Amino acid sequence: MPRALREEVRLVGDALGHVIAEHGGPGLLADVEALRGTVIRARAEDDVRGGVAETADTLVASWSLDRAEQVARAFTCYFHLVNLAEERYRARALREVEMGVTGPAEALSAALATAREELGDEGLDALLASLRVHPVFTAHPTEARRRAVTSALRRVGDQLERLAELQSSEAPPPRTGRRLLEEVDGLWRTAQLRTQELQPLDEVRTLMGVFDETLFRLVPAVYREFSAALDATDTGARLPPAPAFLRFGSWVGGDRDGNPQITAHVTRETMLIQSEHVLRGLEAVATRIGTGLTADVLTTPPDEQFIDRLRVTREVVGDRALAIGMRSPGEPYREFLLLVSERLRATRRADLSLAYARPDELLDDLHGLQRALVAAGAPRQAYGELHDLIWQAQTFGFHLADLEIRQHSAVLRSALGELRTGEARSSATQEVVATLRTIALLQQRFGTHVCHRYVVSFTRSAEDIAAVYALAERACAPNTAPVLDVVPLFETIVDLRSARATLDAMIDLEPVRRRMAETGRALEVMLGYSDSAKESGPVTASLALYEAQADLAAWAAEQSVRLTLFHGRGGALGRGGGPANRAVMAQAPGSVSGRFKVTEQGEVIFARYGNRTLAQRHLEQVTAAVLLTSTTATRRRTEQAAVRFDGLACALDATALTAYRTLIESDGFAEYFAEVTPVRELARMHLGSRPANRDGDPSLASLRAIPWVFAWSQIRLNLPGWYGVGSGLAGADLAELRVAYAEWPLLNVLIDNAEMSLAKTDRFMAAEYLRLGGQPRIADLILSEYDRTIERILAVTGQSRLLEKRRVLSWAVELRNPYIDALCHLQLRALRALRSGDATDADRRRLEQLLLLTVNGIAAGLQNTG
Repeated sequence: MPRALREEVRLVGDALGHVIAEHGGPGLLADVEALRGTVIRARAEDDVRGGVAETADTLVASWSLDRAEQVARAFTCYFHLVNLAEERYRARALREVEMGVTGPAEALSAALATAREELGDEGLDALLASLRVHPVFTAHPTEARRRAVTSALRRVGDQLERLAELQSSEAPPPRTGRRLLEEVDGLWRTAQLRTQELQPLDEVRTLMGVFDETLFRLVPAVYREFSAALDATDTGARLPPAPAFLRFGSWVGGDRDGNPQITAHVTRETMLIQSEHVLRGLEAVATRIGTGLTADVLTTPPDEQFIDRLRVTREVVGDRALAIGMRSPGEPYREFLLLVSERLRATRRADLSLAYARPDELLDDLHGLQRALVAAGAPRQAYGELHDLIWQAQTFGFHLADLEIRQHSAVLRSALGELRTGEARSSATQEVVATLRTIALLQQRFGTHVCHRYVVSFTRSAEDIAAVYALAERACAPNTAPVLDVVPLFETIVDLRSARATLDAMIDLEPVRRRMAETGRALEVMLGYSDSAKESGPVTASLALYEAQADLAAWAAEQSVRLTLFHGRGGALGRGGGPANRAVMAQAPGSVSGRFKVTEQGEVIFARYGNRTLAQRHLEQVTAAVLLTSTTATRRRTEQAAVRFDGLACALDATALTAYRTLIESDGFAEYFAEVTPVRELARMHLGSRPANRDGDPSLASLRAIPWVFAWSQIRLNLPGWYGVGSGLAGADLAELRVAYAEWPLLNVLIDNAEMSLAKTDRFMAAEYLRLGGQPRIADLILSEYDRTIERILAVTGQSRLLEKRRVLSWAVELRNPYIDALCHLQLRALRALRSGDATDADRRRLEQLLLLTVNGIAAGLQNTG
């Protein structure tokens, strides 16, 4: 372990030990240490399910439920603190890279240099003109931590930063870490589990924290880095060349597929909250920059055009302008930007007499100020922080993020049927109508762009797209219907394979033709990763998605359509997750073309965007990958590999699909899954406002992909991320597989993601869970495929053990394993007792509490949920 990280882990571990002893006395700390020592010894002696492990089971069984809960809390808090230390270490390492050490190969500068070399200056300019990186944040319930826990950890991080600053300076460090102990004590005393259901607007406010604390401030830094990579000679006296290529979207408050809590009222309130936050941000930045923009009329004389603009703005602002002018004598630029800030405040307060009607009006003022400063000989003032504000206004507008609506195709079909027949409207139909009217109202107030995408889940045909337009016309009559871009979402293997035919019919629809004419034949299509993987396994889903991407890219070229593929990737590997930059590089040739839109879900939002340095690195990596994937040479290489290995892909697909379907279609599999995993109990964690099953149907088929993946990760198996891979690889030629692994990004990412999933598993611990199902045949099927998959992956990658070539990652997993084992012993105690049916009602409640606490801790230890 790097020394700096080791010292910080020891520091927070010692602080937690001190707090535990204070809270529960030396006996509690001794119990925690006894379990910790036992599981570490079991790992060291390779005796995870032998005599040493039995000692751990005996120790855990000897405790009262109160003591077991306290020990589970201790390990959970420990993982939270270790995760914090690791996050801080990664951020420090990246900052050190920025200070002079050469960055990784996928850095922006390398990607831009490659793109310039292959495309030439004109080709690069054309690529940059259409460049768009568009993360869309969702409220998918995969963040196990409470907001209160996240806030407590942030305060701990503040104290660690303060201690680090003191140690790096000549000032002596404090004699005690009093404040650190205070904040760790606060973390310990904070309830780890939610006691009530999360409400949709709570989810909205949680997301606003990410925008306020990270993204709003981060965006200019990304553009500055991009500009420096494009023009390393500029010292700040020229217009930064980076376009504002980032856009953000949100489903939080807009995704009503299977979530009755997302109503038209919630959607309206969501946009008001978003607007409030971004306008406060723009106002604060304008005030701060304006206060410091003290260039006077003698050193920086304004031209007549700017003087006229200043006069008009004074008239608009009215009485307030006089006070601002008196505070800025002879400083017209300062006065003007402070007047702009005043207008932003009025916009936030909906004071129509001086509010900006649209972001374009604000940008016109800012560009006017910028031109005036350049004309007056002050380009550094024009292209410095003022340009950062322009970038922020271009990226976020007055709405922060495009609010997208999602609804299931079956709900839309039913609603249209009711409206056409005139029968009594169901509550679902009333809500569909109210939502469309709300979209129209939001567009009237904030502009068309704030809420115009309507995603149709489980799109089966073009009729599902036509239904949205027909509903909008009927819902808003006699008024004008809102402007809509209806986005088909293809989620099942069948729908993915028929996507081309659906789109052929879709672009013949009159509302779609009209909208494409307005947008330069732009069209957006969404591909669902989660449900396809749950339905058919990781191999078949990956290949079907790749095939669909390639087919749709070819279709778009034939139809002269500017296609944007929207990737509905989950956070976990079993739902299409994994490193985003590598995922971009593995896309089908021609399917990116400078535009990449992707969902960011649950715990991934905080992992990628919770720390500003890490968030900047993530966005730069994704952007670099988008640039590289859009070059001709990369596209040609990927295309050649796909053609060369097409036969191999077909063989892998058939064998892997057979293995996966054999498992999930086994007699009694659904009941077995419910017995061996904590899936039934997960709903009680109140991770989000959305139910775990669609339409209240308790069957496995209606279970959402998130709890499916989450439950398997809890029992140390991660089955959705690898099952069927081993069978697929075993049926193919090893030599050809090795060549394909080296030359075809898709297969490389598929195998590496399966390897990562397996690296976070534990065969022997998983076997203990599988015994709870009482079906040895299913357990043997799972474990046989587990062994086969590891053996085949090692053979293809040329390793002797998993992650052998990725030492840092391997080290992180190995260090965490014993502590996760400790929580698994506690969870198994609770699960065995609950599944036995012998517990009293009182004990059952306590056992469920213990179980859920361990779920929280294991999720923190594995750093993933669903």
